[in-house]
Amino acid sequence: GATSAAPGRSQASSAPPGGSAVHEVTSVGATSAAPGRSQASSAPPGGSAVHEVTSVGATFIVVMGVAGCGKSAVGRRIAALCGVPLVEGDEFHPQRNLHKMQQGIALTDDDRADWLRTLGTEMARHPNGAVLTCSALKAAYRNTLRAAVPGLRFVHLAITPEESLRRVAARAGHFYPPSLVASQFEALQDPAGEPGVQVLDGTAALDDLAAQAVAWLQANAR
Repeated sequence: GATSAAPGRSQASSAPPGGSAVHEVTSVGATSAAPGRSQASSAPPGGSAVHEVTSVGATFIVVMGVAGCGKSAVGRRIAALCGVPLVEGDEFHPQRNLHKMQQGIALTDDDRADWLRTLGTEMARHPNGAVLTCSALKAAYRNTLRAAVPGLRFVHLAITPEESLRRVAARAGHFYPPSLVASQFEALQDPAGEPGVQVLDGTAALDDLAAQAVAWLQANAR
């Protein structure tokens, strides 16, 4: 059950056993609109208009990409527009994974296996939909998530290695070090061409990326 929160802010709900909190996101300045239709709100200073959505059916979507691509920022906006919880994938990593990354050691397929299964289970707990932020770098990782949530869609925020390194280096206090950026691109298997995938330019404005993703979800609603 979502509780009230300041517009555009996420609020943690109670954590599942052995897991982390899932963020209930309230819509930014929500306005009424016909079901499944978008309505533009006034643009914030220096920004672009945000398109409010009342319903696109059950929305299950993964915002994916390499470190620094904007998964959390865009995922938060999509969740707010669709009125579904945001599941932050990084919050479900076991401590051993976090420790390895903090030490500059890239995760292996085995390291990610239980984590991905946990994320799939967490998504399936939300019958009305959820937005997951997860790197989902390899096709096998994406298929693990698809097995848990049939019809799952992915939005890939594509950026260059140089842009990823610049952004990661600028993040103060984050557990993920710049030294691991190269390993992300070594592992990345381009999802373009897979079913239910939208590829976006991760350097675009955050509000624009969220609006494009929601418009795509509407156009492809089951």
